[in-house]
Amino acid sequence: MKNRRNNSKKGKSSSFSKLSIFQPNKYKFKKSCPLSIKNAPKVDYKNVKLLKRFISENGKILPSRITNVSQKKQRELSLSIKRARNLALI
Repeated sequence: MKNRRNNSKKGKSSSFSKLSIFQPNKYKFKKSCPLSIKNAPKVDYKNVKLLKRFISENGKILPSRITNVSQKKQRELSLSIKRARNLALI
């Protein structure tokens, strides 16, 4: 009985055994920050049209993993959104 099981496993190779979640992804592309590119608009609390792009329907600030904004620009963005809220621009 044991020989039959071992022989059947040797002949078949599963495609799942070849794939691993721990292997590095070869097809990774670099995300670029929409606020760091050339001719990008300046982040300012008075630019309400720009700030509304980075706010959800409920008025919460969207995370950078969704908007692809760099950490430096995300800090500027959150500070300017909070200032616009205090001044009732948003």
